[in-house]
Amino acid sequence: MKKLNLAIIGQGRSGKDIHGTYYRSEANKYYNVKYVVDEDAHRRAVSEEIYPGCKTFSDYRELFNIDDIDVVVNATYSNLHCEITLDLLKHGKNVLVEKPFARTKYECENMIKTAKENGVHLAVFQQAFYAPIYLKTKEILDSGIIGKVKQISLRYNGFSRRWDWQTLQKRVAGNAYNTGPHPIGMGLGFIDFPEDLKVVYSKLDNTPMCAGDSDDYAKILFTGKDKALVDIEINNIDAFPSYTIKAQGTMGTYLCTQLDYKIKYCVEGENVERAPIDTFLYDEQLNPAYCGEKFITHEETGKFDGTPFDVGTAGLYEDMYYALTEGRPMMISPANCADVIQIIECAHAENPLPVKF
Repeated sequence: MKKLNLAIIGQGRSGKDIHGTYYRSEANKYYNVKYVVDEDAHRRAVSEEIYPGCKTFSDYRELFNIDDIDVVVNATYSNLHCEITLDLLKHGKNVLVEKPFARTKYECENMIKTAKENGVHLAVFQQAFYAPIYLKTKEILDSGIIGKVKQISLRYNGFSRRWDWQTLQKRVAGNAYNTGPHPIGMGLGFIDFPEDLKVVYSKLDNTPMCAGDSDDYAKILFTGKDKALVDIEINNIDAFPSYTIKAQGTMGTYLCTQLDYKIKYCVEGENVERAPIDTFLYDEQLNPAYCGEKFITHEETGKFDGTPFDVGTAGLYEDMYYALTEGRPMMISPANCADVIQIIECAHAENPLPVKF
């Protein structure tokens, strides 16, 4: 199997510790890191050590006239995702751009259009779609075991402070843009990316847990016709986070953390049907009674083998390899990721926060 030559722009936490961990792992059978771009001299020196034989640059434009690059990974600041990706696409480069895809849906669609016009491949690094937590949850929800799903709640909460660039609006940062693509993307996938997607409620806020001016509290609800209501919550003020995903269906409930899941459900026909009674209920002693019965229920549990950061990253890179070498469509398209940005853009439009920095 021929490895593809890869260039990566940015050696911050994502570029070095998420993408880079994959590149240096046994799971990477597909890519050779041949070029690294970073403005910082120390980071370039480190890159030359951890990727022996790679060539480093301080400016991504140095990549334009290099012919042996099969794909460029854009792991720069979020506010540069669109600008740099467009530049690369116009120069004939295949691009994998980090999340968030862009600030607005228009910017996403402009990149999709530019990629098509230049005959190159564009992908978005939303690796949660390839993680066991998403794939197993979708399999269970689609199976119908908990009946028709009415509500799906996703919680990416914690209790911590943050003061890096991911707290600044000028960097297209904050919880909605930074963390949001994961739960929002999964939620959209669970309801199959409806064409009539609509945000029915949103609230963004800035709390003392955030040193910058971006949101560190995000609550967003969206749905589509005949689809479940998706309830997204991402905040830094939840000292008792208890689950990651909870799905409530007409026949049962699914609940999971990042590590494991459980289901409790009824099987159709196993419990006696009840007709409504237009009078008071009484027990055997003719005392007033409340509706009460013992359902026949079933329970299942399981564990996830891997996370978005290992299995998810490897899965996305493998999917992209075959998209580049054999023309296979990737499981999640840039258009799907543009829908994610549409929701975040809507939430920001409905909840403008003052720009302070």
